[in-house]
Amino acid sequence: MRREDARLGQEPLRLVQFTRSFHIGGTEVQVLELLRGLPSSYQLQVSVLEDAGPLMSSVWKLGHAPEVFSLKGSLLQPNTLMQIHRMSRWLKSNRVQLVHVHDFYSSILAVPAAKLAGAKVIVGRLDLSHWQGKARRLLHAQMTRMADHVIANAEAIRQLLIHEEGLPESRISVIHNGLDLQRFDARAAEGLKDTLPDTGGVPTVIHVANMNHPVKRQEDVLLALAMLRHEGTKLNAWFVGDGPRRPALEKMAHELGVADGVHFLKHRTDVPAVYGQATFGVLCSTAEGMSNAVMEGMAAGLPMVVTRVGGNPDLVTDGERGLVVEPERPAQLAQAFRRLLANPQEARKMGRAARGFVARELSLEKMVRRHDALYRQVAGLPPG
Repeated sequence: MRREDARLGQEPLRLVQFTRSFHIGGTEVQVLELLRGLPSSYQLQVSVLEDAGPLMSSVWKLGHAPEVFSLKGSLLQPNTLMQIHRMSRWLKSNRVQLVHVHDFYSSILAVPAAKLAGAKVIVGRLDLSHWQGKARRLLHAQMTRMADHVIANAEAIRQLLIHEEGLPESRISVIHNGLDLQRFDARAAEGLKDTLPDTGGVPTVIHVANMNHPVKRQEDVLLALAMLRHEGTKLNAWFVGDGPRRPALEKMAHELGVADGVHFLKHRTDVPAVYGQATFGVLCSTAEGMSNAVMEGMAAGLPMVVTRVGGNPDLVTDGERGLVVEPERPAQLAQAFRRLLANPQEARKMGRAARGFVARELSLEKMVRRHDALYRQVAGLPPG
C-alpha cells in the first residue's frame, strides 16, 4: 500500500508516532497502518510507554526501534516530570518537527515535551473518555487544548470536543479509521483456526468486544435473546472476546434460559473467518469511538445492529447498512433481530451496502492520505 513520493529536493518531515504500547487493539492497529502507509518523504520514529505487545514484532519488521518513556505505573510521581524532560531532549536531538500522540497516558508526556522541544503536536481523541474519571478527563482536556491540532475519529467526538471542552472547530479534524479490505479478505479466506459450535442451522448473531467493562452491554444481547426465545424465535449468539466479566455473563445466560444457544468463544485470532459464519452482527455499547469491530463486521458483508452512540452512526445508517437502536434498550435490540430474521433478503442487501461503504469510505489509502495532508498542514509545509 505504500506509495512512493516524488517530493524531491525537500527535507523529510521528521514525525514521531507515540502510543502506549503495541498490544492488540484498535488504536495500535491504526498506528501500525500509518507506519506502513505514509510515503517515503517522512522520517518516521516511534515511541511508547511500554515496550510490549504482540504487534511489536511488526513494528520492528518495518525498521523501527521504539524509544521507551516509561511511566513506571503511575503519573503521580517524580518520574513523570523526568520522562517529560527526557523526551523533550530526545525530540530536540532528533530534530523532530511533529509528534502524533494517540492515547491519554502518552499525551501527558508528549504534549508538554513537544512544547518544550519546539515541535508541533497532534493529539488523537479516539473515544468519548467514558472510561476516565473526572480528574483524568480534565487533565486530558487540558493536554488537548495545548495541542496544535486534534484528530477525532468520529463526529460524536468532534462534538464533545467543541461543546464540552470548548475547542475551536478549526483545530479539529475528523479522520475515520481505515481498514485494509484486501488483508481482511485474505484472513477470512484462510478459514477458521479453531472449530465453532454447531448451531444446527439456527441463525447466529455475533458480538465482538472485550468483557472488561460494562460499557459493552453484552447483557442487553442476552436479554434480547431471552425475549425472542419466549416468543418461540430461534437465534444463537457467539460472544467473541474475554475479560473478568465473562463468568457473570455466563451465569446470566443460564438464569435467562438461553445458555444452550449462547457460546462464549473467548479471544479468537480468526475473527474475519468467524464473521463469515454469522448471520448478522451486533454492538450495543453505551459509548464508543470508531469501532473496529463494527467496521470488520461490515467488511464481512454483515448487516450490523448498533446503538446510537459515538461513532456508530458514522458507520451504520439505519435501514441502509444495518439497524440503529437506542442504548440499553434490549426490547429494541430484539425487534431489530426479529426484523433481520424475518427479512433475509433485506438483511443481505444491508450487508452488501455495508461492505460497499467500507470499500468506498474506510480504505487505508484514504485514511493515510488524509493524515499525510494534515501532517503537512500542521508542520507548515506545502501540500504534496
